[in-house]
Amino acid sequence: MAGCSNNNNQDGATDEQTKTQNQTSDSTSEKEGITDQNVIKYYFTADEGGSITKINANTNQVDSTIEVDGMAHNVQVSSDGEMLAATVVPNMDHGDDDSMNMDMPGTALFLNTATNEVVNTVEVGNHPAHIVFTENGKYVLVTNNEDDTVSVIDTSTFKVVNTISTGNRPHGFRITADSSTAYIANMGEDTVSVINLKTMKEDKKIKVGSAPVTTGITSDGKTLIATLNAENALAIVNLENEQVDKIPVGNGPAQVYLDSNNEFAYVANQGTEKNPSNSITVVDIIAKKETATIETGKGSHGVVTSPDNKRVYVTNMFDHTVSVVDTEQNKVIETIEVGETPNGISVME
Repeated sequence: MAGCSNNNNQDGATDEQTKTQNQTSDSTSEKEGITDQNVIKYYFTADEGGSITKINANTNQVDSTIEVDGMAHNVQVSSDGEMLAATVVPNMDHGDDDSMNMDMPGTALFLNTATNEVVNTVEVGNHPAHIVFTENGKYVLVTNNEDDTVSVIDTSTFKVVNTISTGNRPHGFRITADSSTAYIANMGEDTVSVINLKTMKEDKKIKVGSAPVTTGITSDGKTLIATLNAENALAIVNLENEQVDKIPVGNGPAQVYLDSNNEFAYVANQGTEKNPSNSITVVDIIAKKETATIETGKGSHGVVTSPDNKRVYVTNMFDHTVSVVDTEQNKVIETIEVGETPNGISVME
């Protein structure tokens, strides 16, 4: 699957230095009636073309483009809103030997959300995919898609303190609200790895269906969801008995995001580059049924809701845009041009 494949020839050496190009001026804030810059919130996209786009959530205008030396695959804002983490896969020099490039590790990049300045860079495994902070802010986890591992980074030292084995081709994941457990989708098989963050070991694998890409977990830790890319479905798993219900969605589902009420799951349907999908499916996880399909842009991949659940933000990989969805109307109300091939997306709360 484009955007989640580990065969995209993007593996090479990198120098994690970023440059910020401001694209808006103070006049934008004045025009929108925003005078206190401290109250402005943002959302960020990871652009595989080599950038991170920072967007003002009040105006839906691009605030800045942060250039990255490599392919930015995924982003997440820390729970306190002060730090942005991103996975960066090295660019491959096509003149190099392929086998050598396979052994070039990627990095986790940490930025200050206010200034866009680099706080730190941490070397992780080969082809890092998703990156997630624990809710307590103690750790950051990174899945290494080619190594079948997850790197655990201590945020106080920016050191990798553990490397935990997972299933085949680990990719998207979420961590429980109590920061105790990570549920990691293994794209190369039909399982989700359950990672115990107290013992720093994989407790078990749960069979969910073919080619899971990303997961979600309810705040009470009782219900797991996972997109099944090869089945065009969303798996809803009762974690008490591991019963799996599969809800049909669009073609080639990629990321999924639960709203803060643990009621609706928003599934981005990417399809393929040759046959892209252009929608998100809204699934009621309590009733276990689809409630809406919303047309977006080509190759819908990353998805996240606003803290108040009034908006959904979706990256459209093949249109190089973000769709802003009004959840009351269930339709796109704005489309924003961002960097090349936007993938992951995260909101600063």
